[in-house]
Amino acid sequence: MSTSSTAHIDPKGVEIAETILLPGDPLRAKFIAETYLDDVRQFNEVRNMLGFTGTYRGAPVSVMGTGMGIPSISLYTYELIHFFGVKNLIRVGSCGALQEGMELYDVVLAQGASTDSAYVQQFGVRGTFAPLSSFRLLEAAARAADALGQRTHVGNVLSSDVFYNADAAALDPWRRLGILAVEMESAGLFANAAAAGVDALGIFTVSDHLLTHAQTTPLERQTAFNGMVEIALELVR
Repeated sequence: MSTSSTAHIDPKGVEIAETILLPGDPLRAKFIAETYLDDVRQFNEVRNMLGFTGTYRGAPVSVMGTGMGIPSISLYTYELIHFFGVKNLIRVGSCGALQEGMELYDVVLAQGASTDSAYVQQFGVRGTFAPLSSFRLLEAAARAADALGQRTHVGNVLSSDVFYNADAAALDPWRRLGILAVEMESAGLFANAAAAGVDALGIFTVSDHLLTHAQTTPLERQTAFNGMVEIALELVR
């Protein structure tokens, strides 16, 4: 299934692969394409949300920025799934660690995504829906991380709508419930994937620690998080 274009994605005839990596930053998408992929062709530049298709060890794969927050990633992934036939959606991004024993550059594999967003209410469930990743992708990512010698943590993350919170203690209850890290997109991605019957996963590099206040630089967040990308690319094969 494919369409020529949508309001937000205009491939101009370039194929979008069934497997796609989804960083928030479009410049990170460009970096991934230029660094890791062969035979790269750009498939999107609408609103500067850059997207590229290439091959990794002979297998087709795409990479595209999604912007920040659940509304943005949900819009793009809905179109990728329903109009362009994407079946494996792998978010690669940064996160803020919430637990002791986690360090900068550790990788978090999101088994599930708790959220303070109302996004999932649209699906009409009369209760609390728990957005989960694809176990198939999660299991493969854990194996790939072990093979690469990458230090990882597997568990629940928080997809929050709020970056600058007026309540300084807002994350404390989530931390007490074992949430590993906070980011801003995965719950929307996982919910869209679940509703469409496709596979999704979130892979994150710890960019800052909300207990120790250690943090990486903006340039490192854009280009230096190689471990999570290498894990994600192993899923393409």
